[in-house]
Amino acid sequence: MLKLDILLATVLYAGLGIVIFIVSFVLVDKLTPGELWREIIERKNTAVALLAGAVAIGISNIIAAAVHG
Repeated sequence: MLKLDILLATVLYAGLGIVIFIVSFVLVDKLTPGELWREIIERKNTAVALLAGAVAIGISNIIAAAVHG
C-alpha cells in the first residue's frame, strides 16, 4: 500500500526534477550559438536535434542520480 508521505515525496521530487531539467535545458539553449528550436523545426537540422536529445538525456541522468542519492 502506498502511504501518503511517500506519494507526496515522489511528487515533490518529480516536480523538482522537471523544473531543474527545464531550467538546465534553457540554459544550454542560451549558451549554444544560434537558436536550437529554429534550427530543428524550420531548418530540419538533424545534427542539432541529435545534440539537443543527447543534452536532454545527459541532464536527465544527472538529475536522476542527484535525486536518487
